[in-house]
Amino acid sequence: MQTILGANGQIGEELARELKRNYTSDIRIVSRKAQKINDTDTVFSADLAIKEKAIEAVKGSEIAYFTLGLPMDSDLWEKQFLLILSNVIEACKINKTKLVFFDNTYMYPQDGRVLTEETAFEPVGRKGKVRKEMAEMVLNEIKSGKLEAVICRAPEFYGPAKTQSITNTLLFNAIKENKKLKVPLSDTKKRSLIWTPDASRATALIGNTPDVFGQTWHLPVDESHINYKEFVALASEIYGKELKYKVIPKFVFTIGAFFNKQAKELQELLPRYEHDNIFDDSKFRKRFPDFAVTNYKNGIEQIKNE
Repeated sequence: MQTILGANGQIGEELARELKRNYTSDIRIVSRKAQKINDTDTVFSADLAIKEKAIEAVKGSEIAYFTLGLPMDSDLWEKQFLLILSNVIEACKINKTKLVFFDNTYMYPQDGRVLTEETAFEPVGRKGKVRKEMAEMVLNEIKSGKLEAVICRAPEFYGPAKTQSITNTLLFNAIKENKKLKVPLSDTKKRSLIWTPDASRATALIGNTPDVFGQTWHLPVDESHINYKEFVALASEIYGKELKYKVIPKFVFTIGAFFNKQAKELQELLPRYEHDNIFDDSKFRKRFPDFAVTNYKNGIEQIKNE
């Protein structure tokens, strides 16, 4: 059996579908209010902040995928994330279950360096520090030999359905609402965005490839690394109309942080929009050369046709 911990988001849902398509029908869905994604899924509703529930959630699983997300709230992250992950790690060790940890890039520096699996952690802000501690927790368990685990790391998302990201919020949601698009800080800095279904497919592939455990893997992105100006131009071509946008300067976000909690939580991520933000996935591409990466054109077309 393979278990998805935190399966109610876009990554978890796509992961469940991919596991069913290509790997197993014996899938357990775990979340606070668990619901089936495939007809053959079993469900287990649990608060993973309770160790006994985490142990029960993982019981009988060959592989557990940690795809759990929390709202953008630094207080909540500091109170909950490390506790939940600690419980999940303990549950996996007790049940002799392999852990696939789905990670983000919050712990990386935000200064224009190309990001590889070897990039040192230099978090900016409270949420980045939490993600650093979480990644180090998994890495330390791997080094100890007490846990068989692998880290799958993804940059900023874009994608269909429930995908939540700055790009989806400021661009694609605006297109749906016939509003002017917004671009944070700069439209000329190169970016790496990952198509959420690709992130889930790659995570399932890694989870079911035994020899890649014990490592960190950057998940695959469109290697063109276009900037927002080019991204909006491509979207305009696909939507068949000129999509107008405005670049939102940093001071607007700074002022907004005084009045809006979401804007405040966004502050620590802003430096990545002041610089090129390139995510190197060459390690994955070398190990899995046949993996088909969705390019930006195909991704935007799928969002348009939802």
